[in-house]
Amino acid sequence: MKEKILVLEDEIGIRSFVSINLKREGYEIIEAGSGSEAIEKITSNNDISIALLDVMLPDMSGIEVCKYIRQKFDQVGIIMLTAKAQEEDKLEGFISGADDYIVKPFSIKELLVRVAALLRRVKKEGDAMKLNKIVSDPFVLDLDKRKLFKDGKEIELTPTEFSIVKYLMVNAKESLSRDQILTEVWGNNYLYDFKIVDVNIRRIRNKIEDDPSKPKYIQTIWGFGYCFRKED
Repeated sequence: MKEKILVLEDEIGIRSFVSINLKREGYEIIEAGSGSEAIEKITSNNDISIALLDVMLPDMSGIEVCKYIRQKFDQVGIIMLTAKAQEEDKLEGFISGADDYIVKPFSIKELLVRVAALLRRVKKEGDAMKLNKIVSDPFVLDLDKRKLFKDGKEIELTPTEFSIVKYLMVNAKESLSRDQILTEVWGNNYLYDFKIVDVNIRRIRNKIEDDPSKPKYIQTIWGFGYCFRKED
């Protein structure tokens, strides 16, 4: 079964170029030229794996579409496509729930590599681990269903957030550097700096910590990285 990818881009030339190259890689492509059309199509195609979202659109921003997808379809991987290169624009995209960010103009090779890498994070890991659950009170991480539970209540995570939580929990009580997390989750060829790790940790803390300003479960190792500690 082909993986479905939503391509949201209002410039038809760019959209066609991206779509043609993705189709050559074996993906099924769903095109949209506006934010409202993208929302309509992802709502009627709930098996979309990846969404490529242009930021500057005629009716609404790609950031708004990103927020909608995160609220309704949390397991969809999201890559933002934009001509904006300022640091604050990148952070806005990540805070809104994007998994990756590509600045125009980009090479199609880079896009294909990033799509493939994100798909690996979105898809289930299969039999990579012997146990299908990691239990660390009050958390249960279900590896088969790719879900996190706290005190029996599900905490919704994006594919990237799930990968980070899994890596931290598998290596509980170990200090993991930002570089280790970046390589584990985004791969060796990732081009951005460690801020993407910090932004995602902040989002995860807002979801799992009783008091995100005083994190109990994901602790900061100042000047180094992070550590997940089991509750004693």
